[in-house]
Formats: sequence, structure tokens, C-alpha cells
Amino acid sequence: MTGKIHSFQSLGTADGPGVRSVVFLQGCPLRCACCHNPDTWDFNGGENVSADEIFRKIKRFKNYFGKEGGVTVSGGEPLLQPEFIIELFTLCKTDGISTAVDTSGCVLNEKVKEVLKLTDVVLLDYKYVTDELYKENVGCEKAHVDKFLEYLNSQNTDTWIRQVIIKDLNNNADSVKALKELKKKYNCIKKIELLPFRKLCIEKYKNLNIPFPLAETEETSKAEIENLEKFL
Repeated sequence: MTGKIHSFQSLGTADGPGVRSVVFLQGCPLRCACCHNPDTWDFNGGENVSADEIFRKIKRFKNYFGKEGGVTVSGGEPLLQPEFIIELFTLCKTDGISTAVDTSGCVLNEKVKEVLKLTDVVLLDYKYVTDELYKENVGCEKAHVDKFLEYLNSQNTDTWIRQVIIKDLNNNADSVKALKELKKKYNCIKKIELLPFRKLCIEKYKNLNIPFPLAETEETSKAEIENLEKFL
């Protein structure tokens, strides 16, 4: 089984528990206003790589993972390539390597459910707390993500909620309080991460000749994140 791979990060600390290798898969149906990786959108891009080859890369870094680390598949939207992840995660599980998926939660079908059975932690990018903001700035209905979260809860899958904080969209107490209520509702949610909006991606958009919707939006300061975290 081969997958469309955008890139591979040998060791990272921002993609789930501990130190992890991160596999970025190619292809995404969404067009998030704050997307940092527009080069992952095109389903025809990337490189075809076998699950076995990616596993061998991951295994080389196993000694650095420690008790909490492992592998995270991200994207793009990784769950558009469930068969590839199933094969990769099966290899990882056989070798005692922890697995995580970083997803928008916009895709849920029987193959995705098979992936989730092999997944230790789901990093769910819960982008906004209203359907209006989802439709305007993501391109899908919030209901799809809520259905995905409900399924994770039914399976007792450890879930981290992640949200990029953006000025004039969700940088307010009401939005963060809604996330806190979400945590109360779903026992599967173990952690909520508020991430600062950054514009390091602007050059990518220029190179691809794609307008960046939030080019004029201010970046989010560390102080603002810390202030909003108080509401959690």
C-alpha cells in the first residue's frame, strides 16, 4: 500500500504527546482561512511512498520517543487515505509504537473507523464553535465535526481539541468557554490546546499564486493566548 506523502518530520514536539515522527499526507477538501500548508491541498501532488518505507523511517527514531512519543499522521487531511494509515499503524502497533492522527474531523466512514481503532490519540482541529464561522472560514458544516467527536466519545478515544486563535474570529472569552463546555460534555477530551495564529505561510501562498485570506490579520500574541487559557 502506498500513500500520497507531502513530507516527513523525523522528530517533533508539537504534534501530540511526547516526541514524535510526523507524516504529512497530501490532499485536503477544506480551504481553511488560516491554513499554513496550501501546498498540501492538491490531491495530485506529493510523492507515492509505501507504508513499509515510512514505517522503516519511523522505526529509526523509536529510541527518541520515550514513554509518550510515537508517530502522528497529519496533512492535508490524513483520513482521506485511510487504507494507507491502517497499514502503517498496524506495523507501528506490532512494534509497540504509539499512534496519533491530526485531523479536521470532516471525514467519517467505515474505513476511518478502522483507522481510529488503531489510533491512541486523536488531535481534533475544532476550528470554531459556530456553524457560521465554519461555513465562512473552513468550507464544511460544523455538524460533521461534532458527529466525528461524538463517535470518538462513543469509542472512548483519547482526544485533544486544538484551536488556532484568530483576531476577530475566535479570540474571545465566549468562544473559549464553549470549548470548556465541550470538554464537560465529552469524556474523551483529555486536553484543549489554544494555538496562536501565525503568518509564516505567506510565502507559500505567493509561490502558489493563491491569495491568503488572513494576510492583513494580526498574529496572536503569547499574552493573548495566556489570557484566554484562564477561561479553560
